[in-house]
Amino acid sequence: MDKITKKPLVGILMGSDSDLPVMEKAAEVLKEMGVPYEIEISSAHRLADRTAEYARTARGRGVEVIIAGAGMAAHLAGVIAAHTTLPVIGVPIKSGALNGVDALYSTVQMPPGVPVATVAIDGAKNSAYLACSVLSIKYPEVVGRLDAFREKTRQGLMEKSKRLRRKPY
Repeated sequence: MDKITKKPLVGILMGSDSDLPVMEKAAEVLKEMGVPYEIEISSAHRLADRTAEYARTARGRGVEVIIAGAGMAAHLAGVIAAHTTLPVIGVPIKSGALNGVDALYSTVQMPPGVPVATVAIDGAKNSAYLACSVLSIKYPEVVGRLDAFREKTRQGLMEKSKRLRRKPY
């Protein structure tokens, strides 16, 4: 039974600091789940060599899943996936004239053999939950945290439903 270490298991990358308000939500979820992570800016275009090096060295540093968020051209997740066989989760960021639809298409339309799991536009929270699901295969304590989160969510919705049913209409 493997124990979670203090070394980052998840790498969170974003193409620009303007993506931080969205990508911080992934960090918040990982922190809540007790999963260590690292977070960096690494543009697929403006820091191409650095981005490729990050992807190539991630496994050796102990990173097991990479979350990559980018808007507009949104090639970050694909560039990372081209340089590693680790699971890569893309987060299209809402920006530009197309409000993130271009980022969604750029992230989800990968060629065979270079997969990127893709969440919704601005779906950083779900990217972290998906990363936790991947990690739960190896780390049983993450399973318990995911189960507890889902039960808490379920209970919260049941309570809201009860309150709604009690209101006279």
